[in-house]
Amino acid sequence: MKLNMEKFQQYFNQNSFVVPQTMQALVAEGRGFENLKIAQMPVPQINPNQLLARVDAAGVCTSIIKLIEQGPEHTFIRGWDMSKWPVILGDEGAITLVKIGNNLKDKYSIGQRFAIQPAVDADPINFRERYRDVENMHKCAVGYTLGGHLAQYIVVQEEVLKADCMLPLPNSAMAYFAVSMAEPISCVYSAQQRNYHIIKKGPHAERIPQLGLLPGGVAVVIGAGAMGRMHAELALRFGLKALIVSDLQQERLDQTVKNIGQKAKDRGTKLICVLPEKLDQTVMAESNGRGADDIILAVGINPVQQHAMELLGAGGVANLFGGLPKGKHLLQVDALKVHYQEIKLVGSSGGEPSDMAATLKAIDKNEIDPGNYVAAVGSLDNAIDVLKMIKETKIDGKAILYPHIKHTPLQMIDCWDKRKEAEFLNKNLI
Repeated sequence: MKLNMEKFQQYFNQNSFVVPQTMQALVAEGRGFENLKIAQMPVPQINPNQLLARVDAAGVCTSIIKLIEQGPEHTFIRGWDMSKWPVILGDEGAITLVKIGNNLKDKYSIGQRFAIQPAVDADPINFRERYRDVENMHKCAVGYTLGGHLAQYIVVQEEVLKADCMLPLPNSAMAYFAVSMAEPISCVYSAQQRNYHIIKKGPHAERIPQLGLLPGGVAVVIGAGAMGRMHAELALRFGLKALIVSDLQQERLDQTVKNIGQKAKDRGTKLICVLPEKLDQTVMAESNGRGADDIILAVGINPVQQHAMELLGAGGVANLFGGLPKGKHLLQVDALKVHYQEIKLVGSSGGEPSDMAATLKAIDKNEIDPGNYVAAVGSLDNAIDVLKMIKETKIDGKAILYPHIKHTPLQMIDCWDKRKEAEFLNKNLI
């Protein structure tokens, strides 16, 4: 039976807007879950150098937990009095412009769709008096003191535009959830670009550094949670000989095979998913005893990261994607292996605008399917419950919330796609 999708089509194709006086938003008024609430508040007014956007979808990021725990002491809050000026949370989202500041009318138009890179490499411009030690603050963030996506509307402030952190979409028909997922996936994309190999095509050829995983090599992803599975799927871009994924939980390994088994086969990469006790022998078997060319550590566990370096072959790279907690962050490096086998240790702490732009293109070209990593969908009302689930590790994947739908209980799902999103919105849009 063909569904009547009129409500969704009207929403998706909208190019003129009547902006309401008030909106819902998830706000933090201080440290701790007791200071979180879904607030009814005025829709922010914009100045001539700002934009107002409708938030079409928002992801709930694990990093919000750190903000909840640290409150005003968080690096991006910098002493801002959250009880006096509550912070609108949410660093991942998809937006549509609904109002253009007078000084920006020649650059933007109503109805344009964008993604925002939330780590904004710019000094604060607005409300400088609210920060502590603002003279030494050279980065701010959306979802922190720059209002976030877990709201029905978001102000795109001068800092975001100055740092060129608002990214146009490669395809205006992209699904809302896919645009929202570009931020976490961009962290994976960015991390893989930190790996590098020295390529030499002959005895007298010059050495050429090549970014990314080694084509034709043996790569290992340790940790098959949502971020580890993203790493595995994006790793297939490099034409690997073998991709080995390891995790303590068999169901995560099974999910990896379900997500990318056919894609790996189509690309000529041997995908092997193993429990930790079989990892060492599998690496040595697939590399003919040489060791791994690339190891991505998607878990922040000190002994696991320490042991992984022993599995590197000559010229191999270990990528410390999973951060270690303070107090357990020191690793021992075998200097002889660095010297004689030229192993390398790399890491990164997130993406930047170029990574977000590249990720949006990768999603559009189906180099990665963001729907593989959506574990739940719902309305903005579910935001606090989702954050509690994240803290209690009760969700393996991303929750996507749609701010303009009626109250809808959180739905746990196996995967998500453009058609499912359209049907869900058509049913639930206010």
